Amino acid sequence: MKFDTKSVHEGRKPDPLTGAISTPIYQTSTFVFEDYGKPGEHDYSRTSNPTRSALGEAIAGLEGGHQGFAFSSGMAAVTTVIHLLKAGDHIISCDDLYGGSHRLFSEIMTKFGLDFTFIRLDDEKKIQDAIKPNTKLIWIETPSNPLLNITDLEMVSKIAKENEILTTADNTFSSPYFLRPLEYGIDLVMHSTTKYLNGHSDVIGGAVVTSNEELSEEIQFLLNGMGTNASPLDSWLVLRGIKTLPLRMNKHAENAMKIAQYLTDQPQVKEVFYPGLPSHKGHEIAKKQMDGYGGVISIKIDSDIKSFLKGLKIFQLAESLGGADSLIEHAATMSHAAMNEEARKKSGITDDLIRLSIGLEDSDDLINDLEKGFQNSK
Repeated sequence: MKFDTKSVHEGRKPDPLTGAISTPIYQTSTFVFEDYGKPGEHDYSRTSNPTRSALGEAIAGLEGGHQGFAFSSGMAAVTTVIHLLKAGDHIISCDDLYGGSHRLFSEIMTKFGLDFTFIRLDDEKKIQDAIKPNTKLIWIETPSNPLLNITDLEMVSKIAKENEILTTADNTFSSPYFLRPLEYGIDLVMHSTTKYLNGHSDVIGGAVVTSNEELSEEIQFLLNGMGTNASPLDSWLVLRGIKTLPLRMNKHAENAMKIAQYLTDQPQVKEVFYPGLPSHKGHEIAKKQMDGYGGVISIKIDSDIKSFLKGLKIFQLAESLGGADSLIEHAATMSHAAMNEEARKKSGITDDLIRLSIGLEDSDDLINDLEKGFQNSK
């Protein structure tokens, strides 16, 4: 099946009891055993639940993976993956990653004996030089949050396999519609399903897709043992969102390209970060491994940020991204406030950086709204 068909049908089948076309919300904590010592397919909803299983199967189908798992948040998914490691292990991570992931890595997991190196994953020699005898994982975001840096997945995968290192790619910004990292040799794919997979700003969730049976067994063990699972209702909301994923992603990307082109000609904008622009330093790699460039744009502006934000009416000042509504945020004080100032400065997340999540509104209305913001900040 092609992707548009998969987005509607993966993980779903008519309910065998009623014939309902929509996957039921199995809002139950426990399941009755068939007999003494004979549980059914599901026995307790932390361990597994039919609605959550359908979501995992759907996302695995879209990513082309072995098995998918749904979590209570994106950070629950990140936390579960990082527990594949043990004290004394070393992790190489991209430096301009989501602030919550950076906080987990640098301030929490280091207390349990993990060692992290944060670098820009844009050079083979640089990555090779960062590898230690105890390096066990390379953590990738591509496009990265919030600078939209592009990592060559084939290059990182080759290095990792030569050194027997696990790889994980956070695919939240692209969604599997525009990028499927497993096709380039990545071992694990992670999502904040809060964003594009759900697409309606009404759920918190996460997902992990594995590339083989061994990783599937390990992730299931950790999910069950740590209790990081998604609820049935949240799983159902993401399942519903996935049905329209191709339509939404095309519109997000179409709007984002028009707005990125507008912003490149805006005198109050110092720099535009969008991989769909030929001027973006990662454009050629993005063109090679992605089917589209997504709906997130970051800019550095040469005007008063507070006045600019106050001049906007359609763009709403809020955390998160990937929903139908266009959102805007100041990365240093919002999504990346969890990073200390030194880490932000080192990765290029400066105080003049604004991140835009381009929604599904008319692109002309969004451009006019941004124009009013710039006029208000002159």
